[in-house]
Amino acid sequence: MNYPYRLTHRTFIPRLFSRHCSDTSFPPAWRALAERELSRSHQPVHALCRETEGGLHIKPVYTARDVPSAVAGELPGVFPYTRGPHATMYTLRPWTVRQYAGFSTVEESNRFYRSALAAGQTGLSVAFDLATHRGYDSDHPRVAGDVGLAGVAIDSVEDMKQLFAGIPLDTASVSMTMNGAVLPVLAMFIVAAAEQGVRPEQLNGTIQNDILKEYMVRNTYIYPPRPSLRIVSDIMGYGAQRLPRFNTISVSGYHMQEAGADATLELGFTLADGIEYLRCAQQAGLEVDQVAPRMSFFFGIGMPFYIEIAKLRAARQLWAQLVQEQFAPRNPRSLLLRTHCQTSGYSLTEQEPLNNVVRTTVEAMAAILGGTQSLHTNALDEAIALPSEFAARVARNTQLILQNETGMTWVADPLGGSYFIESLTAQLAQRARALIDEVERGGGMAEAIAQGWPKSRIEQVAARRQARIDAGEEVIVGVNKFVAENASSRETAATDRNASGSGGDVDVRAIDAEAVRRQQCARLEQLRAARDATAVRRALEQLRTAARTSGTNLLAASIEAARLRCTVGEISDALREVFGEHVPSGSVARGVYRAQLERSHTDAIPLEHILQRVEAFAQREGRRPRLLVAKVGQDGHDRGAKAIAAGFADLGFDVDVGPLFQTPEEVVRQAIAADVHVVGVSSQAAGHRTLVPELVRLLRQSGAHGVHVVCGGVIPRPDYDALYRAGVCLIFGPGTRIPDAVCKVMDVLEARPQPLAQAS
Repeated sequence: MNYPYRLTHRTFIPRLFSRHCSDTSFPPAWRALAERELSRSHQPVHALCRETEGGLHIKPVYTARDVPSAVAGELPGVFPYTRGPHATMYTLRPWTVRQYAGFSTVEESNRFYRSALAAGQTGLSVAFDLATHRGYDSDHPRVAGDVGLAGVAIDSVEDMKQLFAGIPLDTASVSMTMNGAVLPVLAMFIVAAAEQGVRPEQLNGTIQNDILKEYMVRNTYIYPPRPSLRIVSDIMGYGAQRLPRFNTISVSGYHMQEAGADATLELGFTLADGIEYLRCAQQAGLEVDQVAPRMSFFFGIGMPFYIEIAKLRAARQLWAQLVQEQFAPRNPRSLLLRTHCQTSGYSLTEQEPLNNVVRTTVEAMAAILGGTQSLHTNALDEAIALPSEFAARVARNTQLILQNETGMTWVADPLGGSYFIESLTAQLAQRARALIDEVERGGGMAEAIAQGWPKSRIEQVAARRQARIDAGEEVIVGVNKFVAENASSRETAATDRNASGSGGDVDVRAIDAEAVRRQQCARLEQLRAARDATAVRRALEQLRTAARTSGTNLLAASIEAARLRCTVGEISDALREVFGEHVPSGSVARGVYRAQLERSHTDAIPLEHILQRVEAFAQREGRRPRLLVAKVGQDGHDRGAKAIAAGFADLGFDVDVGPLFQTPEEVVRQAIAADVHVVGVSSQAAGHRTLVPELVRLLRQSGAHGVHVVCGGVIPRPDYDALYRAGVCLIFGPGTRIPDAVCKVMDVLEARPQPLAQAS
């Protein structure tokens, strides 16, 4: 039998060939047939094996010999819950369709929520803007470029009431992704519900309240780890007493995956976080059975289809075993891992965005076959800008089609008993358990995070993957392979998109951030004028006292402050005065990117030419080209910034990485002090519209005319012209190869310097 693709099909799954797979591990009859089919390529059968980034070994065929013996008797709803936390799974009740959304004003978000519920969505998932995440009111000078862009702006109970106007909070399931400013946000939700006539006992939903992963990957923290863990335990304690239907913590692996973690790292670190939170609750005097039944989890679902299915099955199995071994609960519900899932944002591409519908569908199917309890499907345009209403509707309908037209709800755990899936589940569980044991030997997840090694491992994996993509070893259709004929070059594609005034084939949602900020500031002014100022001061002082006093519940104190119309910023600042702020340490995975490029043996990247070019600049100028990688505003997503820093450093640049959450003034001061040639601004949350032009203006004003400014990240094409007019010389969209970016920056540096004052 002659297969036309022969061995070239390997390139579609970018993995190393495994040396841990011998011919003797295959059934003899199958091996004989395979050897005949492989005879023309002169390859042994074990060349068909693969090893993933996370060390999983994938064979081309599986039999009953590969399945652990214990699997045969497992059932859904029965310990260790590999096949699902409920016996009937979707046959009785399908997963909850829950779309993560929030943008602009509370009125606009409210209209979106009510429309989505009317169209078949069964739960709300609230995205807050970055100012709210970081505990700032909308009129704070540090958040001038962030209000209403990456989520909805919430400053007070009045905003929260308007956000849920016309939505009955005694029946709607509401999930809120909030960690840093979790106390004021949850307090305002409880107060808004009470003023709607809904008691805390009636509320149904989830607050994320997962601060440990913020220190690893997402970075929307405020306080240092120790007081932050006290906040977590106080919320769990209040919830155990007053919120019986509400999940007071959702342990998140999603953001680890988005930051670059492979399935083993995401699974191991997420469950290790969960164990740390149970210990935290115990130390606060809570029983495991008071807390564990109200914990939920949140995993990312990427493109490795089978691995993502196995990951969710392994997560349930491992969690049940770990909780039973370490905490011996009396309530069986304490052993259940219930999870929300979200399809990957990182897998989406700016190029040929309609391809993203297919990617999201495949990822959604993996989450469903893995047994998720609720699901968010990303919109096709999220690599370009905030989701448009059209794209959000397509994303939601993707779930409704899978739920209502495919028969996927007919059987509980339809892949249970699959030789491959059961073997892969066991392998993932084994590797993740080894990682958890490593964490435990070192003193637990809080100690590991303090030492920085989980973050470092994730960044190394991310750098290696970026190198494989840049080298074409990992295929991204429409980006580094199978590029449309009318976009045969990156320059042509960029020109076409720029001319169309959109992000390719789709319209772009634009938010007038300045108008939103003006509205929020006016509301704050009215609120402060109307409230009882004396009562506000008293409530904030009581909150500070509670923060200084162990045993006083901080959520209860925050609810009283919120009821009196204290703002998010005021409540957060009161706690800042007592707890202080967390100051992270920067790191770059140096050497990893270049080493992976060299292992890839690609001719697509003229590596030696690039290195020689950078070295020639250093010889001519007396020093290497120097780049400052900066994040401005409150956007803490730094995967792109870290990848750029690692890649440019490995290709010969001197690289400085600025702290997160800088203002344009702070970036300019650092750029001048370090005497850099280039400032590279990484943007993901649209703050570039306001903050980058201000940065360029300040550079001109300071006299640093020879410093070039470049931008990269999720920047809609309609924003390009305004940035160029402001003085930005290069813009790199998603999918740009780092070597290409290095070459373009070198083009600018090698040309005659053009003063910023003349750039416009």
